Amino acid sequence: ARTVMTYIPKKCGICFQPPSIVLIYKDDSEDKTRQRIMPVRSFSKFSDCSLAAEQLKNNPRHKAYLEGVSLHQLKKLYSLLKGHLGGESLAESLEKFQQEETIDPEEDMNKLDDKELAKRKSIMDELFEKNRKKKDDPDFIYDIEVEFPQDEQLESCGWDVESGEEM
Repeated sequence: ARTVMTYIPKKCGICFQPPSIVLIYKDDSEDKTRQRIMPVRSFSKFSDCSLAAEQLKNNPRHKAYLEGVSLHQLKKLYSLLKGHLGGESLAESLEKFQQEETIDPEEDMNKLDDKELAKRKSIMDELFEKNRKKKDDPDFIYDIEVEFPQDEQLESCGWDVESGEEM
C-alpha cells in the first residue's frame, strides 16, 4: 500500500518575472523542504483573480501541493500580479488588496449584487476563522453576543443644550 504523500506548505509567494506562483513546502515523506514553481499562464491585468485562484487550486498538477493553501491567499497573490501587470508597485497593490478585503461596516449589504455579497461573506468567514478562539485557548469565551444597533438615528449632533452646563 502506497502511503499518501502530504505536502505541508511553508510559504507561498508570487514571482513577477516570469509570472509564477512559488510554493515552499515540506515533503512529509522525506523531511525535506522543497520549492515548486507554478507558472501563471494567460493571466492579464484584466483577469479575474478569484477565478484564476480557483483554477490553480483545482489544477490536477498542483492540487496536492495546494491543499493547505487557502483560496484567499492564492487570490491575494494573483491580485498582486495583476497590480504589477497594471504598473502598480507592490506596496500599492497590497494597499489596494487590503482595502478590498476590509469590510465597510457602513455598507448596505442589501444593495450588493450576489458576487460582491459572496465576496464579503468569504472575507467574514476568513476573519471569523482567524479570530476564532480554540476551546482550549485560555481566552476562549463561550457565546459572545454582539449587539448591532439597527436603526438608531443620532437624534442631535449639536451641543446638548439642556444639560444646563455653562459653556
